[in-house]
Amino acid sequence: MQTPYIPIFSFYCSLPSLFSQSGKKSELYELKKMAARVEAATMGGGEIDEESDERGSMWDLDQKLDQSMDEEAGRLRNMYKEKKFSALLLLQLSFQSLGVVYGDLGTSPLYVFYNTFPHGIKDPEDIIGALSLIIYSLTLIPLLKYVFVVCKANDNGQGGTFALYSLLCRHAKVKTIKNQHRTDEELTTYSRSTFHEHSFAAKTKRWLEDRTSRKTALLVLVLVGTCMVIGDGILTPAISVLSAAGGLRVNLPHISNGVVVLVAVVILVSLFSVQHYGTDRVGWLFAPIVFLWFLSIASIGMYNIWKHDTTVLKAFSPVYIYRYFKRGGIDRWTSLGGIMLSITGIEALFADLSHFPVSAVQIAFTAIVFPCLLLAYSGQAAYIRNHPHHVADAFYRSIPGSVYWPMFIIATAAAIVASQATISATFSLIKQALAHGCFPRVKVVHTSRKFLGQIYVPDINWILMILCIAVTAGFKNQSQIGNAYGTAVVIVMLVTTLLMTLIMILVWRCHWVLVLVFTVLSLVVECTYFSAMLFKVDQGGWVPLVIAAAFLLIMSVWHYGTLKRYEFEMHSRVSMAWILGLGPSLGLVRVPGVGLVYTELASGVPHIFSHFITNLPAIHSVVVFVCVKNLPVYTVPEEERFLVKRIGPKNFHMFRCVARYGYGDLHKKDDDFEKRLFESLFLFIRLESMMEGGCSDSDDYSICGSQNHFKEKNENVATFDTFDSIESITPVKRVSHTVTASSQMSGGVDELEFINRCRDAGVVHIMGNTVVRARRQARFYKKIAIDYVYAFLRKICREHSVIFNVPQESLLNVGQIFYV
Repeated sequence: MQTPYIPIFSFYCSLPSLFSQSGKKSELYELKKMAARVEAATMGGGEIDEESDERGSMWDLDQKLDQSMDEEAGRLRNMYKEKKFSALLLLQLSFQSLGVVYGDLGTSPLYVFYNTFPHGIKDPEDIIGALSLIIYSLTLIPLLKYVFVVCKANDNGQGGTFALYSLLCRHAKVKTIKNQHRTDEELTTYSRSTFHEHSFAAKTKRWLEDRTSRKTALLVLVLVGTCMVIGDGILTPAISVLSAAGGLRVNLPHISNGVVVLVAVVILVSLFSVQHYGTDRVGWLFAPIVFLWFLSIASIGMYNIWKHDTTVLKAFSPVYIYRYFKRGGIDRWTSLGGIMLSITGIEALFADLSHFPVSAVQIAFTAIVFPCLLLAYSGQAAYIRNHPHHVADAFYRSIPGSVYWPMFIIATAAAIVASQATISATFSLIKQALAHGCFPRVKVVHTSRKFLGQIYVPDINWILMILCIAVTAGFKNQSQIGNAYGTAVVIVMLVTTLLMTLIMILVWRCHWVLVLVFTVLSLVVECTYFSAMLFKVDQGGWVPLVIAAAFLLIMSVWHYGTLKRYEFEMHSRVSMAWILGLGPSLGLVRVPGVGLVYTELASGVPHIFSHFITNLPAIHSVVVFVCVKNLPVYTVPEEERFLVKRIGPKNFHMFRCVARYGYGDLHKKDDDFEKRLFESLFLFIRLESMMEGGCSDSDDYSICGSQNHFKEKNENVATFDTFDSIESITPVKRVSHTVTASSQMSGGVDELEFINRCRDAGVVHIMGNTVVRARRQARFYKKIAIDYVYAFLRKICREHSVIFNVPQESLLNVGQIFYV
């Protein structure tokens, strides 16, 4: 029988209100009777009919035990809602968001016009048409779609493709690894909306859940978008730094292109080499640099419009877009690939959203970024109208001579900031993919104690540096890198549109007409750009496709192996009846010590445990099955991280502990995990004893001083939220109906002393070392994927023992092989 869950943390919070008025015995007696009925239902195997009169008693019990949790849960939930900021603070955050969010988008004027007209300008009117396309591209995609629509689809402030996927996983059962439990939905950060059974959202949900192939297709779509953003992390530093360094040739024409490339490579090596320091120390410089950059390009833009050609302002009329394409020619269609570079950086904008509230990002774009970019592009267009032969270096050529070198320094600094924003976004996405079981376990270092999102992934950092240098030195010009960059960005845009369609249906529950309008308009614009980029695949556009294909192969094979390992554990788990049938000694010698058995299962006995006890004649006196779960939420509050449950009778001394993490949480590489695990276990035993004492069938209970005793014993103890069943807080067998509360408490204290003695005797971490092999009759591509690719990734990735800092002398690996 599936038994209900009791929130232990809420019981802990309600203890003062329950025990402070000792004269109200009727209230405690009522609690006692209802708990006894729950126990009777549990022990007798009967079920409590929710529609019967007993439902009222169960509801009353739940309300009394949970009465203090409402305030605490509300306080926790408020931490993850968008807070209300004062006007002054909102302006300050808007200013700070410039350096983190808009660096990439802001440096696009360095290379847009050159990539739009790589073969020169044939008709001066084409400049007005191109400018008109840039204006409306900035209006439709970054302003309307991303800043005011997509940014609203954040997951507790987190952006990116995996954040959208996490939202979908909470509103529909689309996760390929089915390790979620209904208790996970009780988390304060597990926000989700409900909809009517016959609504369009419910039909879409059932359609997604109906077939595994649709769930897999959704995951592949997310992985494709993620791989393209990783490609951006390689191409953005390359094109930004190379374009900024290209300004040397304008004032120093004797410098060769090789020298410019060498300068760009030196800057890139320096940029990637200091990543391990993090952005916390120099992050305060980013916003002033980018703000100065926007003011500079806007001022130069106004100067060029006034000096060269004020008629470029007619480009704000969309009729010039029509005239641009009416003149015909394949060059005008393929020029969309260069124009699309004006909106690059939107993927980093969404991925870096976690650092600031959405309202601050919106204010920064509408008040500073958008108007400054329009002035910058209009000024360049005005200059090119008078100097069409300068289109290759339009940005630097349009700078007045007196401010040329200061602008060169500002442009180089802005390019570095833009590269840093994209690299940080790549690190964040890698960490999210790792938490979803879609990337090999790599080292993740948090570079800031203040900001959880500031991380550094050493392995990925050096891979990005090598590939970035290879792209910069290999192509040596902006045109081919721009083609590669545009291909990656347009694919990310298409993936975001498809995911947003599902978000609008399942999460926002929008009317299908509104969803259709958003999807059609977005796809029309983005597919137009995509068709133009297809003409440039052979001119550098193949680079992000190759990079994405390599990362997609790695992520797909790793996820497939992880999925098969989980399915193997699920199918080979041992029944609890078999364990209980062995008796308290489990048919073995129980030696002093605590055995922590790590498993991916949140229920049942893992196969490695049965494999262990059938091959060794002894097991530890205390056994704890430890399951570390990654949930589709950004973070799990510390108060709700650990769930503890007793397995079998008390004399078995067996427990289960589930540690739940979000994709933004850190698995701390120190002794904190083991320490908090035991604190949660001790708290569970104390609460278990107190609930048994308070809910006994005898009126002769004594709870005087129990509250003080609990507080004294419970200082600095990490609390937790729920455990799995009423079995774990009720005795398996009633020996007497006259057991007093004090005797129950002493039993709990005795068990605590026993576990402490076992802990002092030694803690052994028992981990499964599962080897996956392809069957002999498997197809050749599966053999290559499993026996070579997955085996190689398993060999080079970090072990679980390293992640949890398990000492080698306390580690015991249990090997097993299974075939797929």
